Amino acid sequence: MAKDKTIMAIPLVNSVVSWFLKKRIHQIDFFKKYANETQHELLFNALQRCKNTDFGLKYNFESIKTYEEFAKNIPVFTYEDMAPYIEASRKGKQQFFWDTPIKWFAKSSGTTNSKSKFIPVSEDSLEDCHYKASKDLLCLYLNNNEDSQLFTGKSLRLGGSKELYEDNGTFFGDLSAILIDNMPFWAEFSSTPSSKVSLMDDWEVKLQAIVDETIKEDVTSLAGVPSWMLVLLNKVLETTGANNLLEVWPNLEVYFHGGVSFEPYKAQFKKLIPSASFKYYEIYNASEGFFAIQDRDDSDELLLMLDYGIFYEFIAMETYGTSEEKIIPLSEVKTNVNYALIITTNAGLWRYSIGDTIRFTSLKPYRIKVTGRTKHHINVFGEELMIENTDKALRIACAKTNTQVIDYTAAPIFMKGKEKGAHEWIIEFQTPPHDLAYFTELLDNALKSLNSDYEAKRFNNITLNMPKIHVAKRNLFHDWLKGNDKLGGQNKIARLSNSRIFLEELLLLNR
Repeated sequence: MAKDKTIMAIPLVNSVVSWFLKKRIHQIDFFKKYANETQHELLFNALQRCKNTDFGLKYNFESIKTYEEFAKNIPVFTYEDMAPYIEASRKGKQQFFWDTPIKWFAKSSGTTNSKSKFIPVSEDSLEDCHYKASKDLLCLYLNNNEDSQLFTGKSLRLGGSKELYEDNGTFFGDLSAILIDNMPFWAEFSSTPSSKVSLMDDWEVKLQAIVDETIKEDVTSLAGVPSWMLVLLNKVLETTGANNLLEVWPNLEVYFHGGVSFEPYKAQFKKLIPSASFKYYEIYNASEGFFAIQDRDDSDELLLMLDYGIFYEFIAMETYGTSEEKIIPLSEVKTNVNYALIITTNAGLWRYSIGDTIRFTSLKPYRIKVTGRTKHHINVFGEELMIENTDKALRIACAKTNTQVIDYTAAPIFMKGKEKGAHEWIIEFQTPPHDLAYFTELLDNALKSLNSDYEAKRFNNITLNMPKIHVAKRNLFHDWLKGNDKLGGQNKIARLSNSRIFLEELLLLNR
Protein backbone atom coordinates (compact mmCIF):
# COMPACT_ATOMS: atom_id res chain seq x y z
CA MET A 1 0.00 0.00 0.00
CA ALA A 2 2.82 2.40 0.92
CA LYS A 3 4.51 1.69 -2.40
CA ASP A 4 1.28 2.45 -4.28
CA LYS A 5 1.02 5.83 -2.53
CA THR A 6 4.61 6.65 -3.52
CA ILE A 7 3.89 5.78 -7.14
CA MET A 8 0.73 7.94 -7.10
CA ALA A 9 2.69 10.85 -5.57
CA ILE A 10 5.36 10.93 -8.31
CA PRO A 11 3.20 12.69 -10.99
CA LEU A 12 2.11 15.23 -8.35
CA VAL A 13 5.74 15.96 -7.44
CA ASN A 14 6.54 16.33 -11.14
CA SER A 15 3.69 18.85 -11.58
CA VAL A 16 4.54 20.90 -8.48
CA VAL A 17 8.28 21.10 -9.23
CA SER A 18 7.58 21.98 -12.88
CA TRP A 19 5.20 24.78 -11.81
CA PHE A 20 7.73 26.16 -9.32
CA LEU A 21 10.60 26.21 -11.81
CA LYS A 22 8.58 27.82 -14.60
CA LYS A 23 7.79 30.85 -12.40
CA ARG A 24 11.32 32.04 -13.22
CA ILE A 25 10.40 32.55 -16.90
CA HIS A 26 9.07 36.05 -16.19
CA GLN A 27 12.43 37.15 -14.76
CA ILE A 28 14.26 35.70 -17.76
CA ASP A 29 11.91 37.57 -20.09
CA PHE A 30 12.71 40.76 -18.15
CA PHE A 31 16.48 40.60 -18.62
CA LYS A 32 16.00 39.61 -22.25
CA LYS A 33 14.02 42.83 -22.75
CA TYR A 34 16.23 45.06 -20.56
CA ALA A 35 19.59 43.39 -21.13
CA ASN A 36 21.93 46.37 -20.96
CA GLU A 37 20.10 47.92 -18.01
CA THR A 38 20.37 44.60 -16.15
CA GLN A 39 24.11 44.44 -16.79
CA HIS A 40 24.65 48.08 -15.76
CA GLU A 41 22.79 47.63 -12.47
CA LEU A 42 24.67 44.41 -11.73
CA LEU A 43 28.08 46.03 -12.27
CA PHE A 44 27.43 49.06 -10.07
CA ASN A 45 25.91 46.97 -7.30
CA ALA A 46 29.14 44.93 -7.27
CA LEU A 47 31.31 48.06 -7.23
CA GLN A 48 29.32 49.51 -4.35
CA ARG A 49 29.48 46.28 -2.37
CA CYS A 50 33.23 45.94 -2.80
CA LYS A 51 34.38 49.54 -2.43
CA ASN A 52 36.03 48.81 0.93
CA THR A 53 37.81 45.59 -0.11
CA ASP A 54 41.54 45.69 -0.86
CA PHE A 55 40.69 45.67 -4.56
CA GLY A 56 38.06 48.35 -4.14
CA LEU A 57 40.43 50.67 -2.32
CA LYS A 58 43.32 50.02 -4.71
CA TYR A 59 41.25 50.79 -7.81
CA ASN A 60 39.05 53.45 -6.19
CA PHE A 61 35.71 51.73 -6.78
CA GLU A 62 33.85 54.46 -4.91
CA SER A 63 34.78 57.07 -7.51
CA ILE A 64 33.53 55.01 -10.47
CA LYS A 65 30.26 56.39 -11.80
CA THR A 66 30.26 55.26 -15.45
CA TYR A 67 31.29 52.21 -17.47
CA GLU A 68 34.05 54.29 -19.07
CA GLU A 69 35.53 55.03 -15.62
CA PHE A 70 35.28 51.35 -14.71
CA ALA A 71 37.19 50.39 -17.87
CA LYS A 72 39.79 53.10 -17.26
CA ASN A 73 40.38 52.38 -13.56
CA ILE A 74 40.62 48.59 -13.61
CA PRO A 75 43.01 46.65 -15.86
CA VAL A 76 42.22 43.33 -17.51
CA PHE A 77 43.56 40.38 -15.50
CA THR A 78 44.74 36.96 -16.59
CA TYR A 79 44.90 34.10 -14.11
CA GLU A 80 48.62 34.73 -13.71
CA ASP A 81 47.84 38.35 -12.74
CA MET A 82 45.22 37.23 -10.22
CA ALA A 83 47.24 34.33 -8.76
CA PRO A 84 48.99 36.31 -5.95
CA TYR A 85 45.62 37.68 -4.76
CA ILE A 86 44.01 34.25 -4.95
CA GLU A 87 46.87 32.64 -3.02
CA ALA A 88 46.55 35.27 -0.28
CA SER A 89 42.82 34.59 -0.10
CA ARG A 90 43.44 30.83 0.08
CA LYS A 91 45.71 31.45 3.06
CA GLY A 92 42.80 33.05 4.89
CA LYS A 93 42.92 36.74 3.93
CA GLN A 94 39.35 37.99 3.50
CA GLN A 95 37.68 41.13 2.15
CA PHE A 96 40.39 40.99 -0.49
CA PHE A 97 38.53 41.10 -3.81
CA TRP A 98 34.98 40.29 -2.66
CA ASP A 99 33.02 41.64 0.33
CA THR A 100 32.08 38.25 1.83
CA PRO A 101 34.45 35.44 2.90
CA ILE A 102 35.53 33.06 0.15
CA LYS A 103 35.72 29.56 1.54
CA TRP A 104 35.91 27.44 -1.62
CA PHE A 105 38.29 27.35 -4.56
CA ALA A 106 37.61 25.30 -7.69
CA LYS A 107 40.81 23.55 -8.71
CA SER A 108 41.21 23.44 -12.46
CA SER A 109 44.18 22.65 -14.68
CA GLY A 110 42.38 23.54 -17.91
CA THR A 111 43.70 22.04 -21.14
CA THR A 112 47.03 23.71 -21.84
CA ASN A 113 48.86 23.78 -18.53
CA SER A 114 49.48 21.11 -15.92
CA LYS A 115 49.85 23.81 -13.27
CA SER A 116 46.70 24.01 -11.16
CA LYS A 117 44.45 27.03 -11.11
CA PHE A 118 42.37 27.86 -8.04
CA ILE A 119 39.22 29.77 -9.01
CA PRO A 120 37.43 31.53 -6.13
CA VAL A 121 33.85 30.41 -5.46
CA SER A 122 31.84 32.67 -3.13
CA GLU A 123 28.48 31.97 -1.53
CA ASP A 124 27.03 34.53 -3.95
CA SER A 125 28.39 32.68 -6.98
CA LEU A 126 27.18 29.34 -5.63
CA GLU A 127 23.62 30.49 -5.02
CA ASP A 128 23.12 33.25 -7.61
CA CYS A 129 25.10 31.71 -10.43
CA HIS A 130 25.77 27.96 -10.36
CA TYR A 131 22.64 26.74 -8.52
CA LYS A 132 20.44 29.38 -10.10
CA ALA A 133 21.63 28.27 -13.54
CA SER A 134 20.91 24.62 -12.75
CA LYS A 135 17.30 25.56 -11.95
CA ASP A 136 17.07 27.84 -15.01
CA LEU A 137 18.22 25.01 -17.26
CA LEU A 138 15.31 22.91 -16.05
CA CYS A 139 12.97 25.91 -16.19
CA LEU A 140 13.73 26.64 -19.85
CA TYR A 141 13.49 22.98 -20.82
CA LEU A 142 10.15 22.54 -19.03
CA ASN A 143 8.78 25.77 -20.51
CA ASN A 144 9.46 24.35 -23.99
CA ASN A 145 8.19 20.85 -23.16
CA GLU A 146 4.90 21.08 -21.28
CA ASP A 147 4.38 17.31 -21.23
CA SER A 148 7.78 16.53 -19.74
CA GLN A 149 7.91 13.86 -17.05
CA LEU A 150 11.43 14.82 -15.99
CA PHE A 151 10.78 14.64 -12.26
CA THR A 152 9.12 11.24 -12.31
CA GLY A 153 12.69 9.87 -12.45
CA LYS A 154 16.25 10.95 -11.75
CA SER A 155 19.01 12.88 -13.49
CA LEU A 156 22.23 11.00 -14.11
CA ARG A 157 24.95 13.57 -13.43
CA LEU A 158 28.53 12.92 -14.47
CA GLY A 159 30.92 15.36 -12.83
CA GLY A 160 34.57 15.38 -11.92
CA SER A 161 36.27 13.23 -9.34
CA LYS A 162 38.33 14.27 -6.33
CA GLU A 163 37.09 15.15 -2.90
CA LEU A 164 37.47 18.54 -1.23
CA TYR A 165 40.72 19.22 0.58
CA GLU A 166 41.20 21.72 3.41
CA ASP A 167 44.04 24.24 3.37
CA ASN A 168 44.37 27.16 5.83
CA GLY A 169 40.67 27.01 6.65
CA THR A 170 39.61 27.10 3.00
CA PHE A 171 38.65 24.17 0.75
CA PHE A 172 39.65 23.26 -2.79
CA GLY A 173 38.65 20.59 -5.27
CA ASP A 174 36.79 20.13 -8.57
CA LEU A 175 33.88 22.52 -9.00
CA SER A 176 31.57 19.51 -9.09
CA ALA A 177 32.85 18.46 -5.65
CA ILE A 178 32.11 21.94 -4.28
CA LEU A 179 28.63 21.91 -5.80
CA ILE A 180 27.88 18.43 -4.45
CA ASP A 181 29.20 19.34 -0.99
CA ASN A 182 26.83 22.33 -0.83
CA MET A 183 23.93 20.75 -2.72
CA PRO A 184 20.42 21.24 -1.30
CA PHE A 185 18.69 18.03 -0.20
CA TRP A 186 16.17 18.10 -3.04
CA ALA A 187 18.94 17.99 -5.64
CA GLU A 188 20.47 14.91 -4.03
CA PHE A 189 17.06 13.25 -3.96
CA SER A 190 16.48 13.84 -7.68
CA SER A 191 19.99 12.84 -8.87
CA THR A 192 22.01 9.70 -9.37
CA PRO A 193 24.63 8.44 -8.61
CA SER A 194 24.91 9.18 -4.89
CA SER A 195 27.31 11.86 -3.67
CA LYS A 196 29.57 9.13 -2.30
CA VAL A 197 30.02 7.58 -5.74
CA SER A 198 30.15 10.95 -7.54
CA LEU A 199 33.13 12.03 -5.43
CA MET A 200 35.17 8.85 -5.88
CA ASP A 201 38.73 9.66 -6.87
CA ASP A 202 39.72 6.75 -9.12
CA TRP A 203 37.91 7.38 -12.44
CA GLU A 204 38.04 3.79 -13.67
CA VAL A 205 36.70 2.36 -10.40
CA LYS A 206 34.15 5.16 -10.22
CA LEU A 207 32.95 4.44 -13.77
CA GLN A 208 31.79 0.93 -12.92
CA ALA A 209 30.33 2.12 -9.60
CA ILE A 210 28.23 4.69 -11.46
CA VAL A 211 26.99 2.05 -13.88
CA ASP A 212 26.11 -0.40 -11.10
CA GLU A 213 24.16 2.25 -9.20
CA THR A 214 22.38 4.02 -12.05
CA ILE A 215 21.11 1.02 -14.03
CA LYS A 216 18.78 0.31 -11.10
CA GLU A 217 17.23 3.80 -11.32
CA ASP A 218 14.57 5.31 -13.56
CA VAL A 219 16.82 7.83 -15.30
CA THR A 220 14.96 10.53 -17.24
CA SER A 221 17.85 12.89 -18.02
CA LEU A 222 21.62 12.90 -18.50
CA ALA A 223 24.06 15.72 -17.64
CA GLY A 224 27.79 15.86 -18.34
CA VAL A 225 30.61 16.37 -20.85
CA PRO A 226 29.91 14.47 -24.12
CA SER A 227 33.29 12.75 -24.40
CA TRP A 228 33.15 11.29 -20.88
CA MET A 229 29.40 10.62 -21.04
CA LEU A 230 29.94 8.44 -24.12
CA VAL A 231 32.46 6.35 -22.21
CA LEU A 232 29.93 5.89 -19.40
CA LEU A 233 26.99 5.08 -21.68
CA ASN A 234 28.95 2.49 -23.64
CA LYS A 235 29.90 0.93 -20.30
CA VAL A 236 26.17 0.80 -19.41
CA LEU A 237 25.43 -1.14 -22.61
CA GLU A 238 28.42 -3.43 -22.04
CA THR A 239 27.27 -4.20 -18.47
CA THR A 240 23.57 -4.68 -19.24
CA GLY A 241 23.85 -6.30 -22.66
CA ALA A 242 21.20 -3.86 -23.96
CA ASN A 243 21.15 -2.75 -27.60
CA ASN A 244 20.48 0.88 -26.75
CA LEU A 245 19.91 3.09 -23.72
CA LEU A 246 16.13 3.15 -24.03
CA GLU A 247 16.14 -0.56 -23.15
CA VAL A 248 17.84 0.39 -19.86
CA TRP A 249 16.03 3.67 -19.19
CA PRO A 250 12.78 3.73 -21.21
CA ASN A 251 11.74 7.16 -19.85
CA LEU A 252 14.95 8.95 -20.89
CA GLU A 253 13.99 12.27 -22.49
CA VAL A 254 16.87 14.81 -22.50
CA TYR A 255 20.66 15.18 -22.36
CA PHE A 256 22.12 18.41 -20.92
CA HIS A 257 25.65 18.74 -22.26
CA GLY A 258 28.55 21.18 -22.21
CA GLY A 259 32.32 21.42 -21.78
CA VAL A 260 33.23 20.53 -25.37
CA SER A 261 31.52 20.95 -28.71
CA PHE A 262 28.76 18.41 -29.33
CA GLU A 263 29.34 18.34 -33.12
CA PRO A 264 31.75 15.34 -33.25
CA TYR A 265 29.58 13.27 -30.89
CA LYS A 266 26.05 13.93 -32.16
CA ALA A 267 25.80 10.89 -34.44
CA GLN A 268 27.09 8.53 -31.74
CA PHE A 269 24.51 9.74 -29.21
CA LYS A 270 21.69 9.36 -31.71
CA LYS A 271 22.77 5.78 -32.25
CA LEU A 272 22.81 5.09 -28.50
CA ILE A 273 19.43 6.81 -28.00
CA PRO A 274 17.33 6.00 -31.10
CA SER A 275 14.38 8.29 -30.39
CA ALA A 276 13.12 11.13 -32.59
CA SER A 277 11.60 12.86 -29.55
CA PHE A 278 14.76 12.78 -27.40
CA LYS A 279 16.09 16.30 -26.71
CA TYR A 280 19.60 17.73 -26.48
CA TYR A 281 20.20 20.91 -24.47
CA GLU A 282 23.56 22.66 -24.44
CA ILE A 283 25.01 24.70 -21.59
CA TYR A 284 28.07 26.92 -21.29
CA ASN A 285 29.66 26.90 -17.87
CA ALA A 286 33.09 26.79 -16.24
CA SER A 287 34.71 26.99 -12.82
CA GLU A 288 34.51 30.79 -13.16
CA GLY A 289 30.75 30.85 -13.64
CA PHE A 290 27.70 29.73 -15.59
CA PHE A 291 27.22 31.85 -18.70
CA ALA A 292 24.63 30.61 -21.19
CA ILE A 293 21.88 28.05 -21.73
CA GLN A 294 20.10 26.74 -24.81
CA ASP A 295 16.61 28.19 -24.46
CA ARG A 296 14.85 26.54 -27.42
CA ASP A 297 14.34 22.96 -28.58
CA ASP A 298 16.46 21.87 -31.54
CA SER A 299 18.62 25.01 -31.44
CA ASP A 300 22.39 25.41 -31.58
CA GLU A 301 22.33 28.88 -30.00
CA LEU A 302 22.64 29.70 -26.29
CA LEU A 303 20.88 32.47 -24.40
CA LEU A 304 23.42 34.63 -22.54
CA MET A 305 22.22 34.70 -18.92
CA LEU A 306 22.54 38.27 -17.68
CA ASP A 307 21.45 38.20 -14.02
CA TYR A 308 23.87 35.67 -12.50
CA GLY A 309 26.18 38.27 -10.96
CA ILE A 310 28.48 38.26 -14.01
CA PHE A 311 29.27 41.44 -15.98
CA TYR A 312 30.41 40.76 -19.55
CA GLU A 313 32.91 42.54 -21.78
CA PHE A 314 34.35 41.54 -25.12
CA ILE A 315 37.43 41.93 -27.34
CA ALA A 316 37.17 41.31 -31.08
CA MET A 317 39.66 38.53 -31.85
CA GLU A 318 40.91 40.35 -34.93
CA THR A 319 42.48 42.94 -32.59
CA TYR A 320 43.11 40.67 -29.57
CA GLY A 321 46.63 41.09 -28.19
CA THR A 322 47.47 43.92 -30.61
CA SER A 323 47.96 47.67 -30.11
CA GLU A 324 44.49 48.16 -31.61
CA GLU A 325 42.77 45.96 -29.02
CA LYS A 326 39.51 47.45 -27.80
CA ILE A 327 37.31 46.20 -24.97
CA ILE A 328 33.57 46.79 -25.32
CA PRO A 329 30.47 46.19 -23.17
CA LEU A 330 27.49 44.09 -24.20
CA SER A 331 25.68 47.10 -25.68
CA GLU A 332 28.32 47.47 -28.43
CA VAL A 333 28.68 43.89 -29.69
CA LYS A 334 27.79 42.84 -33.23
CA THR A 335 26.70 39.52 -34.68
CA ASN A 336 29.11 37.14 -36.42
CA VAL A 337 32.24 38.63 -34.85
CA ASN A 338 34.55 36.34 -32.90
CA TYR A 339 35.07 37.80 -29.41
CA ALA A 340 37.34 36.96 -26.50
CA LEU A 341 35.30 36.94 -23.28
CA ILE A 342 36.13 39.16 -20.28
CA ILE A 343 34.13 38.66 -17.07
CA THR A 344 33.62 40.39 -13.74
CA THR A 345 32.03 37.95 -11.29
CA ASN A 346 30.32 37.77 -7.91
CA ALA A 347 33.28 35.70 -6.68
CA GLY A 348 35.75 38.57 -7.01
CA LEU A 349 37.18 38.09 -10.51
CA TRP A 350 37.46 41.63 -11.86
CA ARG A 351 37.80 42.07 -15.63
CA TYR A 352 39.12 38.53 -15.89
CA SER A 353 40.17 37.12 -19.26
CA ILE A 354 38.72 33.61 -19.12
CA GLY A 355 40.32 32.51 -22.39
CA ASP A 356 37.11 31.54 -24.21
CA THR A 357 35.86 32.88 -27.53
CA ILE A 358 32.23 33.34 -28.55
CA ARG A 359 30.22 34.98 -31.29
CA PHE A 360 26.76 36.48 -31.16
CA THR A 361 24.05 35.02 -33.38
CA SER A 362 21.35 37.40 -32.11
CA LEU A 363 21.21 40.73 -30.26
CA LYS A 364 17.52 40.70 -29.29
CA PRO A 365 17.84 38.64 -27.19
CA TYR A 366 21.58 38.12 -26.83
CA ARG A 367 22.30 34.59 -28.05
CA ILE A 368 25.75 33.15 -28.63
CA LYS A 369 27.77 30.20 -29.87
CA VAL A 370 30.98 29.12 -28.19
CA THR A 371 33.72 29.13 -30.84
CA GLY A 372 36.80 27.99 -28.92
CA ARG A 373 39.65 29.36 -26.85
CA THR A 374 41.89 32.38 -27.33
CA LYS A 375 44.90 30.05 -27.26
CA HIS A 376 43.26 27.06 -28.96
CA HIS A 377 43.33 27.84 -32.62
CA ILE A 378 45.85 27.55 -35.44
CA ASN A 379 47.00 30.82 -36.93
CA VAL A 380 50.61 30.19 -37.87
CA PHE A 381 50.01 31.01 -41.53
CA GLY A 382 47.16 33.55 -41.19
CA GLU A 383 44.49 30.85 -41.56
CA GLU A 384 42.64 31.66 -38.28
CA LEU A 385 41.35 28.12 -37.93
CA MET A 386 38.92 27.85 -34.99
CA ILE A 387 37.55 24.80 -33.16
CA GLU A 388 34.10 25.70 -34.48
CA ASN A 389 35.48 25.17 -38.02
CA THR A 390 37.22 21.86 -37.32
CA ASP A 391 34.30 20.35 -35.41
CA LYS A 392 31.90 21.11 -38.27
CA ALA A 393 34.33 19.97 -40.95
CA LEU A 394 34.86 16.66 -39.18
CA ARG A 395 31.10 16.15 -38.92
CA ILE A 396 30.78 16.70 -42.69
CA ALA A 397 33.63 14.31 -43.52
CA CYS A 398 32.31 11.67 -41.11
CA ALA A 399 28.78 11.86 -42.52
CA LYS A 400 30.10 11.27 -46.06
CA THR A 401 32.30 8.32 -45.06
CA ASN A 402 30.08 6.74 -42.41
CA THR A 403 32.75 7.17 -39.74
CA GLN A 404 32.69 8.47 -36.16
CA VAL A 405 35.30 10.47 -34.24
CA ILE A 406 36.10 9.91 -30.56
CA ASP A 407 38.68 12.68 -30.16
CA TYR A 408 41.30 14.65 -32.08
CA THR A 409 43.99 17.30 -31.95
CA ALA A 410 45.77 19.23 -34.68
CA ALA A 411 48.88 21.40 -34.89
CA PRO A 412 50.96 23.11 -37.58
CA ILE A 413 53.77 21.61 -39.62
CA PHE A 414 56.12 24.58 -39.74
CA MET A 415 57.79 25.73 -42.96
CA LYS A 416 61.36 24.58 -43.51
CA GLY A 417 63.36 26.23 -46.27
CA LYS A 418 61.31 26.01 -49.44
CA GLU A 419 58.94 23.46 -47.91
CA LYS A 420 55.45 24.81 -47.30
CA GLY A 421 53.50 24.43 -44.08
CA ALA A 422 50.51 22.22 -43.34
CA HIS A 423 48.26 21.04 -40.54
CA GLU A 424 48.96 17.70 -38.91
CA TRP A 425 46.12 15.81 -37.21
CA ILE A 426 45.82 12.76 -35.01
CA ILE A 427 42.26 11.42 -34.85
CA GLU A 428 40.86 8.55 -32.80
CA PHE A 429 37.95 7.01 -34.70
CA GLN A 430 35.14 4.84 -33.40
CA THR A 431 35.03 3.41 -36.89
CA PRO A 432 38.01 4.49 -39.05
CA PRO A 433 37.50 5.44 -42.71
CA HIS A 434 38.19 2.79 -45.36
CA ASP A 435 40.10 5.33 -47.44
CA LEU A 436 42.09 7.79 -45.31
CA ALA A 437 43.20 9.83 -48.33
CA TYR A 438 39.57 10.38 -49.36
CA PHE A 439 38.61 11.31 -45.79
CA THR A 440 41.49 13.82 -45.72
CA GLU A 441 40.31 15.36 -48.98
CA LEU A 442 36.74 15.68 -47.67
CA LEU A 443 37.97 17.28 -44.44
CA ASP A 444 40.18 19.71 -46.35
CA ASN A 445 37.33 20.73 -48.66
CA ALA A 446 34.96 21.18 -45.72
CA LEU A 447 37.47 23.45 -43.97
CA LYS A 448 37.79 25.51 -47.16
CA SER A 449 34.02 25.92 -47.34
CA LEU A 450 33.83 27.03 -43.68
CA ASN A 451 36.87 29.31 -43.44
CA SER A 452 37.84 31.71 -46.23
CA ASP A 453 41.27 32.43 -44.69
CA TYR A 454 42.09 28.72 -44.70
CA GLU A 455 40.78 28.46 -48.27
CA ALA A 456 43.03 31.32 -49.39
CA LYS A 457 46.13 29.72 -47.85
CA ARG A 458 45.26 26.36 -49.43
CA PHE A 459 44.59 27.81 -52.92
CA ASN A 460 47.06 26.09 -55.24
CA ASN A 461 48.99 25.08 -52.08
CA ILE A 462 50.17 28.70 -51.97
CA THR A 463 51.02 28.54 -48.25
CA LEU A 464 49.53 25.33 -46.91
CA ASN A 465 49.85 21.81 -48.27
CA MET A 466 47.14 19.16 -47.84
CA PRO A 467 46.54 18.19 -44.17
CA LYS A 468 48.36 15.16 -42.83
CA ILE A 469 46.23 12.78 -40.74
CA HIS A 470 47.32 9.99 -38.38
CA VAL A 471 44.85 7.40 -37.15
CA ALA A 472 45.17 7.04 -33.38
CA LYS A 473 45.20 3.62 -31.79
CA ARG A 474 42.27 2.72 -29.54
CA ASN A 475 42.17 4.64 -26.22
CA LEU A 476 45.12 6.88 -27.14
CA PHE A 477 43.53 10.05 -25.73
CA HIS A 478 42.31 8.15 -22.65
CA ASP A 479 45.84 6.84 -22.06
CA TRP A 480 47.37 10.32 -22.42
CA LEU A 481 44.86 11.78 -19.95
CA LYS A 482 45.43 8.90 -17.53
CA GLY A 483 49.19 9.36 -17.74
CA ASN A 484 48.74 13.05 -16.91
CA ASP A 485 46.25 12.38 -14.05
CA LYS A 486 43.40 14.01 -15.99
CA LEU A 487 40.81 11.26 -16.32
CA GLY A 488 37.15 12.27 -15.95
CA GLY A 489 35.33 15.53 -15.31
CA GLN A 490 36.01 18.45 -17.64
CA ASN A 491 39.57 17.42 -18.58
CA LYS A 492 40.50 17.32 -22.25
CA ILE A 493 43.37 17.79 -24.67
CA ALA A 494 43.48 21.04 -26.65
CA ARG A 495 41.98 20.29 -30.03
CA LEU A 496 43.92 23.02 -31.82
CA SER A 497 47.24 24.58 -30.95
CA ASN A 498 49.90 26.79 -32.53
CA SER A 499 52.39 24.58 -30.69
CA ARG A 500 53.22 20.94 -31.46
CA ILE A 501 53.62 19.93 -27.78
CA PHE A 502 50.41 17.88 -27.45
CA LEU A 503 50.66 16.43 -30.93
CA GLU A 504 54.24 15.25 -30.44
CA GLU A 505 53.38 13.58 -27.11
CA LEU A 506 50.42 11.77 -28.70
CA LEU A 507 52.42 10.71 -31.76
CA LEU A 508 55.08 9.26 -29.48
CA LEU A 509 52.41 7.39 -27.47
CA ASN A 510 50.82 6.19 -30.72
CA ARG A 511 53.92 4.31 -31.92
